[in-house]
Amino acid sequence: MAIIQTSDATFTEDVLQHDGPVLVDFWAPWCGPCKMIAPVLEELSKEWGDKLTIAKLNTDDNPETTRAYGITGIPTMNVYQGGQVVKTLVGALPKKKLAKEMEPFTS
Repeated sequence: MAIIQTSDATFTEDVLQHDGPVLVDFWAPWCGPCKMIAPVLEELSKEWGDKLTIAKLNTDDNPETTRAYGITGIPTMNVYQGGQVVKTLVGALPKKKLAKEMEPFTS
C-alpha cells in the first residue's frame, strides 16, 4: 500500500476515522533523521500491504495537528487505532527495530 500524505484538514478522515491501524510519521523536509527513516517506511509499507496504513504529516505545514498531539521532536511516529494513539516511537529507528515494534499491528 502506498504511503498517504495527511494534513490538518484531512487528519480526522485519513487517520482517526480509518478502520485499521495507522502509523503517522510526523516529519519536516529539513529534518535529517526524517530523511533517513523515509525509505524504511517505503519498504515497510510494501511489506505490510493493507495490514497497516502509513501516513506522513509535515509538521511545518500542519501546526494544528502537530500541537494537538504534543509533537515536540521529529521524527515521531504515532500509531492510531480507533481514533486513539496506541503507540509512540521517537527517532529514526532501524528497519528491523521498527518492524518489531509494529508486529502487534501487522501480524
